[in-house]
Amino acid sequence: MSEIVVGLDIGTTKIACIVGRKTEHDKIEILSMGKSESVGVTRGVVSNIEKTVQSIRMAVEEAESRVEGELQVRVVNVGIAGQHINSLQHRGMLIRDDLDREIDQSDVDALIEDMYKLVMQPGEEIIHVLPQEYIVDSEQGIKDPIGMAGVRLEANFHIITGQIAAAKNIKKCVDKGGLEVDEMILEPLASSEAVLSEEEKEAGVVLVDIGGGTTDIAIFQDGIIRHTAVIPFGGNIISEDIKEGCTIMKRQAELLKVKFGSALASECQENEIVCIPGLRGREPKEISVRNLASIIQARMEEIIEHVYYEIKNSGFEKKLIGGIVVTGGGAQLKHITQLFEYITGMDTRIGYPNEHLAPTTMVDNITSPMYATGIGLVIKGFQDSYRNLGTDSDSRSDNMAKNHSSKTKGSFFEKILTKSRTWFEEED
Repeated sequence: MSEIVVGLDIGTTKIACIVGRKTEHDKIEILSMGKSESVGVTRGVVSNIEKTVQSIRMAVEEAESRVEGELQVRVVNVGIAGQHINSLQHRGMLIRDDLDREIDQSDVDALIEDMYKLVMQPGEEIIHVLPQEYIVDSEQGIKDPIGMAGVRLEANFHIITGQIAAAKNIKKCVDKGGLEVDEMILEPLASSEAVLSEEEKEAGVVLVDIGGGTTDIAIFQDGIIRHTAVIPFGGNIISEDIKEGCTIMKRQAELLKVKFGSALASECQENEIVCIPGLRGREPKEISVRNLASIIQARMEEIIEHVYYEIKNSGFEKKLIGGIVVTGGGAQLKHITQLFEYITGMDTRIGYPNEHLAPTTMVDNITSPMYATGIGLVIKGFQDSYRNLGTDSDSRSDNMAKNHSSKTKGSFFEKILTKSRTWFEEED
């Protein structure tokens, strides 16, 4: 049996199930990937349960079938996004009774757990509590307080919230697909793990994940996440613009965007024409590539203006040495980095999810930016498992055995109260 983590990216245009394991060199090897069209999700939120369940099953079955030997997906890390995602800053405080005892992990955990008790707006819940910095007896700027002595332990937190209904609908889809949710992870956080280096996070960087229905933003500075936001526009609205502007079918608009689209009209030849077959014997339609790029550029400028507003709103605009990293399916658009640089004045690169991948990974096209979230969910699964269960090999083996022997639904989670790893069962 192998120690394996599964990431399930439930997006607006696709659902991807990505299977990975850690190599001896601490890299992630992607063993398999299954993908299906997402027909029940709108702007990152489930709008049709049954259609989403069918798409999940198709993606999972494809992932299972592409692995040698018989493997059954049991538990998955799932991404969550959508316009309902919000963030806020909050400070927590813990007064310690035992002054002779050093600050340990239990004190930090108690402080974080206390944040989950904050009163939210009706219908909202806390998804992530992310410590930014700790304060021990008024001594500020501490990144890791463990081992220190002190009476008062405080921390500044970045808290991410979302609608309870949206999270429950995702969980319901996963449950109906015959799977269990190990952890629900904010998609830009997952993507950042796949495409950003630690140096970039330290220097200050903006991650922009352009998906089908939404554009997700995460700003890091000094190695800490400082700001998150979700813009309710993505690649699908560009396809809609092309459909309306060129009076063609949406399927044709999507193909045009992918094959001939550009984010800069000035980079296209004036006399370059694409011919679209007509419907039922009608004359073929000729479309200028420069006109196509003009439609795309107009919408991309709007999306980038929203991104730039969030950068300025975060207060870190002048501290982002690493510039902007663009990932997601929308990052595949030609000349997109030039348009970002022109509007924001910040250095921009495309984020490919190969930062932590092992060279033995053989899955075709897996390093495309469109799979950044799915690969990030796998990476986060390993990170969280080691944080919660420790890195002791005996402890991990015990939990693997429990998971292997648990045949009834939910029994694994009854035995292990903390967040657990995601595994496969492998039968020779």
